[in-house]
Amino acid sequence: IVCEMAPAPQRSPPGPVQLCVGECRPELRALSSQIYSFVTPSMLALTPARGPESGGTKVTIVGENLGAGSSVIVRFGNQTCELYRRTTSEIVCFSAPSLTGAGSAPVTLRVDRGRAPGSLAFEYIEDPTVQRIEPQWSITSGHTTLMVTGTNLDVVQEPRVRVKYGGHESVNVCKVLNTTTISCFAPSLKAEFSQGQETVKHVDEFGFVFNNVQALLTYNSTSFIYYPNPHLEPLSLSGVLEQKPGTPIILKGRNLVPSASGGARLNYTVYIGDYPCSLTVSDTQLLCEPPNLTGQHKILVQVGGLHISPGAVHIRSDSLLTLPAILSIAAGGGLLLIIVFLVLLAYRRKSHENDLTLKRLQMQMDNLESRVALECKEAFAELQTDINELTSDLDRAGIPFLDYRMYTMRVLFPGIDDHPVLRELEVPGSGQAGVEKALKQLAQLVNNKVFLLAFIRTLELQRSFSMRDRGYLASLVMTALQGRLEYATDILKHLLSDLIQRNLDSKNHPKLLLRRTESVAEKMLTNWFAFLLHKFLKECAGEPLFMLFCAIKQQMEKGPIDCITGEARYSLSEDKLIRQQIEYKTLTLSCVNPESENSPEIPVKVLNCDSLTQVKEKILDAIYKNMPYSQRPLVGDMDLEWRQGRTARVVLQDEDITTKIESDWKRLNTLMHYQVSERCVVALVPKQMSSYNLPISASFPRSISKYGVDPFRSTPTSPDSPHSRVPMLTPDMESGVKVWHLVKNHDHGDQKEGERGSKMVSEIYLTRLLATKGTLQKFVDDLFESLFSTTCRGTALPLAIKYMFDFLDEQADKHGIHDVDVRHTWKSNCLPLRFWVNVIKNPQFVFDIHKSSITDACLSVVAQTFMDSCSTSEHRLGKDSPSTKLLYAKDIPHYKNWVERYYADISRLPAISDQDMNAYLAEQARLHSQEFNVLSALHEIYAYISKYSQEITEALEQDEQAQKQKLAYKLEQIIIAMSSES
Repeated sequence: IVCEMAPAPQRSPPGPVQLCVGECRPELRALSSQIYSFVTPSMLALTPARGPESGGTKVTIVGENLGAGSSVIVRFGNQTCELYRRTTSEIVCFSAPSLTGAGSAPVTLRVDRGRAPGSLAFEYIEDPTVQRIEPQWSITSGHTTLMVTGTNLDVVQEPRVRVKYGGHESVNVCKVLNTTTISCFAPSLKAEFSQGQETVKHVDEFGFVFNNVQALLTYNSTSFIYYPNPHLEPLSLSGVLEQKPGTPIILKGRNLVPSASGGARLNYTVYIGDYPCSLTVSDTQLLCEPPNLTGQHKILVQVGGLHISPGAVHIRSDSLLTLPAILSIAAGGGLLLIIVFLVLLAYRRKSHENDLTLKRLQMQMDNLESRVALECKEAFAELQTDINELTSDLDRAGIPFLDYRMYTMRVLFPGIDDHPVLRELEVPGSGQAGVEKALKQLAQLVNNKVFLLAFIRTLELQRSFSMRDRGYLASLVMTALQGRLEYATDILKHLLSDLIQRNLDSKNHPKLLLRRTESVAEKMLTNWFAFLLHKFLKECAGEPLFMLFCAIKQQMEKGPIDCITGEARYSLSEDKLIRQQIEYKTLTLSCVNPESENSPEIPVKVLNCDSLTQVKEKILDAIYKNMPYSQRPLVGDMDLEWRQGRTARVVLQDEDITTKIESDWKRLNTLMHYQVSERCVVALVPKQMSSYNLPISASFPRSISKYGVDPFRSTPTSPDSPHSRVPMLTPDMESGVKVWHLVKNHDHGDQKEGERGSKMVSEIYLTRLLATKGTLQKFVDDLFESLFSTTCRGTALPLAIKYMFDFLDEQADKHGIHDVDVRHTWKSNCLPLRFWVNVIKNPQFVFDIHKSSITDACLSVVAQTFMDSCSTSEHRLGKDSPSTKLLYAKDIPHYKNWVERYYADISRLPAISDQDMNAYLAEQARLHSQEFNVLSALHEIYAYISKYSQEITEALEQDEQAQKQKLAYKLEQIIIAMSSES
């Protein structure tokens, strides 16, 4: 009995089927043993959700109660999906060709008269296409790798490649690599058409089985060729080749290298037993370098789908020595031992005489090493005490960071304090409004990617566009785009991609990329990091850098510093080391508090060999230690008074009428010269005009008393006095007198023989470099550790670093650069050498401080060590190596491990999406959007447009995108408007 169900009420309970004959009385009724249930089929998901327009995609619809009912119809839009199978939880069907082309088609499921709920859609994608096959040949046995390039190749479920020859068809499998690439194994020709034939075969048909895509079943854009299979001759008549260990095995044959054009070659693998051997392939033979084996082993050659065994090889072990040979060797060895024993006995007697000398030298070396270690230990303990005091001061006053605007200006425009981008645009005459209107139109062009890239690329092609111009333009562009950092980042990535491509095209070594600032992109990269790492500097890296700067400054000032040559007793730089024994003593002066003379006096530590300018600097450091340098009085604006009692006040100066002159050398005055002693009272007062400001020959005889009051009496001064303007570190040009402080310039050889004899050998003083290095080691380590850590002081790694490193990795992948050293060097040139080295050498870019020449020399040594730590090349050190390299030679391998770990940690961090990066860039742009005047920056940029207007216009007229947007016309309108206003 076959019946059709009528609709059932909602929530009808399950039950047995009743069958009644006539009437439904118990004797005329039968009940089924099975239970019939009412269910509602529903669709939840489908995989895959897309397929080619031509159909044939095997689609699985997942849902509930899909096995209910008697008939099922699945439709994609108006097309029926051919049912393959169904179960309670899924339905499998094959998609029909799309009638409406590519696009989304709603999926409907009808079970009998009911329609299953669920809103699913299947997306028809344009049929895959094949653009290129590489190589376009194989061997008769097939199974060689073919790389197929095209479009939408990833929508094919089970791609296969087919070939038809002589009425017979062969297929083989493919593997999808990505949307545009699949890898296929070439099909083999049928056995009856391949045996005994040594000819090249051109196939009848070659194509692909891509679901229902009929267009590619026969691919007309190729003439696929089959070359004969390689043939190998037997190794020997017996099938076993006798070989000595280490002798190469030669396998002779024919057809080993197909005569195909292009770079593709057959991939041979040869096994000696279970071990592969290294191969050299030629047209008629395979040369195999066997592994270190003995005994008999079968040789197996694999190429494509072909497995050939030309025989076996028997490798004989080296024959054992005969008994007479062994006895001869033993006799010769015994005789040699007797001779060696006699030589050793003579050598021992001779060397015993040198033992005492060696022991004496060793004791001297140990004593020298102990002295250096003790000096390091004492100096470090003393410096640590000073730094602890400094740290407590910092806790109260904070590190004197420059604000964002001043910091970025010093990085972007070094040496230019008052740049136009800091001020409102001022146009002389009445053309202000017209110029501003034209510059706003220029802003629209600068914010157009096509224009800005063409503008920068055109300028870089001009010979007269110097390196300085490139850096300046890069800084102007970044200031103009401060409010649109997402756009600026996009431009930077395009320019860096161009730079990498140019670097590789010009056959330069890839490691040279980003090493020097020779392009706009490289300077823009520095500026980009400067913008985005300011917060990281303030929260993390700034403190160890400032502590290193303070430690260097304090350590240098503990010993004598020559204020003319810049040399110091304590130094990391050999060039700035005093190589003489300077006698000096530490004094503590009591300085009158400038705020109130009734307040307690301030103790200041100085050296009795300090020049008066150095004393004033140390006093200013002590009085204003918690104040930024720019807010302190200048040394040149202050006079130093030595107060003796209530009324006697002597003004101390580097040069006055008491200055000593011997022959043609004039020595600067020091505290020792004035006989200033411990706990003397001094005061800093505003500079005043005094008689000692006049030239020595003007009015006072040389016989005047050193301690006379009149020459030092304070009187009003003129700001234009010679000593307030002209540096006193240069020789007096009229008299030919040369000025010196602690040591006379090395260029002058007129020292007395006695003076020369009293000096120790200058190289002995190089141990002071070690002592200074040991004292400052902790501060250098702290700085490097904070810069080479992904979690510095609890601060997360800045997004900019991860984003840029990932970009460089993408570029390396794109250009097929897999050399780990090249990738490491790109990252080092990008961030540590491009940004951090600049900051380490110039802490005044970050802090409101003054950097002296000796501090600069020491920071340069630290920066050089930092650069060496980021390098992948090994530095071979010898006795002639520079001391800066020798000084940190033992530490650099340790630092290199930090760098490698840092780069590895960054690569393991999750990638930053463009959306997250753009949100971060937008936030940074919002925070600092008002720092620079955009119109002023654009006005500076326009100067380059005006200079190269013809070249830029020609470039825009030749660019297809620029033509569509009429950029050349727009630029000409701006030039006309600016010209009329000027």
